[in-house]
Amino acid sequence: MTTMTQDELKTLVGRAALDYVPQGAIVGVGTGSTVDKFIDALGEALKSDPGRISGAVSSSVRSTERLTALGIKVQPSESVTSLGVYIDGADEIDHAGFMIKGGGAALTREKIVADLAEKFVCIADESKLVLVLGKFPLPVEVIPMAAAQVIRGFEKLGGQAKVREGVTTDNGNVIVDVSGLNIESPARFEADINQWPGVVTVGVFARNKASVCLLGTPEGVKTLAF
Repeated sequence: MTTMTQDELKTLVGRAALDYVPQGAIVGVGTGSTVDKFIDALGEALKSDPGRISGAVSSSVRSTERLTALGIKVQPSESVTSLGVYIDGADEIDHAGFMIKGGGAALTREKIVADLAEKFVCIADESKLVLVLGKFPLPVEVIPMAAAQVIRGFEKLGGQAKVREGVTTDNGNVIVDVSGLNIESPARFEADINQWPGVVTVGVFARNKASVCLLGTPEGVKTLAF
């Protein structure tokens, strides 16, 4: 069996995600290296079918720039009332479709766009599938003056938290990364942490969990539906 590189697996699921985009739709687009592959596949599809989509709503400056460079019209999220589908990656996803996201520091905008979508299609390589969330350090977007307070809060929960150095979000905030967690009840955890003063968004996606996950494996794309 030929071993596929992680980059090749990302390309595989990026292309597969096109099947979930309705013809002529406005598509929600996330951010990250796997999403870059989806954007590239979308650009290729538009060469032979210019009406494949009517535009996109992007969750990050990075993705907006990549979409615009391909001639894709990017609309502000406040200009649409709903999206048929949102395509994005994950840092971790469990077998119920709950995710940890935010490795690229765009988690708040990703949640905003995901909340507009009827369906969330997660694209990832199989290394991202886990039994319990928490091995990947949990990103939390925090208002800077609350960072130390939030770090102490996570330490009380048994986590080790620190501000991600050199990172300012598109919203002007900091990211606190928390390791050492075992998130067995993602929905309850998300709801609780989002109530902490100074927390903008926690990187657990439970309310806006995946509807479908396209996993890149050496045997091809494996589809998980939740």
